Amino acid sequence: MNYLIHAKKIVTVSSLGTIIDGAIVVSDGKIAEIGKWVVLQKKFPSVEVVDCLDKVITPSLVDCHTHLLEFAPSSLFPVTPETHFLAGRSLLFNALSSGITALGEQICGHPGCDFSIDDYQKAVHDCPLDISFATTSISIGFEKLAHFTSVTGSRNVAQKELVHPLIVREIARISDYPGENIFINATPANFTEKEVPRTGEIIYSLEELKEIVEIFHQLGKKIGCHVAGKEGIQMALEAGFDVLHHAHGITDEQLNFAASRKVEIVATPMGGTHLIPNSPEDILLAFDKGISVSISTDAYLPPHSNVTWLPFNDVSLKGPDILMLISQLPMQLLKRQGYDENQILALLTANPAKVLGKENCFGRLEPGLDANFLVADGVPGLEITDVQQIRKVFFRGKKVIDRG
Repeated sequence: MNYLIHAKKIVTVSSLGTIIDGAIVVSDGKIAEIGKWVVLQKKFPSVEVVDCLDKVITPSLVDCHTHLLEFAPSSLFPVTPETHFLAGRSLLFNALSSGITALGEQICGHPGCDFSIDDYQKAVHDCPLDISFATTSISIGFEKLAHFTSVTGSRNVAQKELVHPLIVREIARISDYPGENIFINATPANFTEKEVPRTGEIIYSLEELKEIVEIFHQLGKKIGCHVAGKEGIQMALEAGFDVLHHAHGITDEQLNFAASRKVEIVATPMGGTHLIPNSPEDILLAFDKGISVSISTDAYLPPHSNVTWLPFNDVSLKGPDILMLISQLPMQLLKRQGYDENQILALLTANPAKVLGKENCFGRLEPGLDANFLVADGVPGLEITDVQQIRKVFFRGKKVIDRG
């Protein structure tokens, strides 16, 4: 497949910056060249032209923290094990139609569906999405804490099994990227406050965390964690975690420590922990300190109530289609602070691609990378939030969504 696509503006999220009246040469699913339309038109006079003169082209979006395949189907639909993945695939298409072509999925161990990581991988092998799987353990804050792992499936395990070297090693071995590999704090998940009275409780000692991190690093794997609150975050930093998911309640001093260790943060402004989620000001502060920050939905998730930066009037579960909406206030705040649109859009593209370990595949628009890009009415998140304003989605050079 070879064509030249022309747009009024291309935001590359790379050293090329923003190209006004630009074009991209796509060949065999990759970006072959990118630059000014007048130059590339002369260089490739016989190549088919796709005209998007009144639109903006950007990298497609990356949501590096989701639960679309394991927990969302049973949360949203009356599924059985036989129909679970049918529902899951429909949720993946919703993500794709929202401009997302890469996902980071958490596989924690589902009490009702005893699927293996192989089952999840087979279920999505033909989807026009790049999906990475973080295999994890999880602790849910019921009155009697419930623990599950991706390698023990639907069996409820004891806390001591969460730190068993053989289980930890197997989780690390099959994990694609540093997602919520462990939950330092018990999670509220999608339950009501009354159902999870022990949410936020710290599950591990510092020594246990250090041993778990060491196992991952010995295998050449990075490790991430679900964490919130000053105490839990301090333990995560001292133990050597590479990625903090949520990091709600992180202090200025801890941000400095994270910056010095090049720890990445996946912000979830909708919620996901027992504390108030990341505000636009929280994201700006981390950004100012040079921390690689990604914004993610943690979908499907009920939005945290009573926070000013969330435009929701209910707590019904929200999905990937709200990624741009929950990102707009922090992105606009960064713009007012003088950051360039390429730096800002990295929150939804290059930075989460880096978390997934696929920064050399997508997340930016430059020669040699996958031709994963959007044709839209404006810069996603920064200028537009309605998925209908994403007119076309391209995945590895092929147009997979077309709204005309």
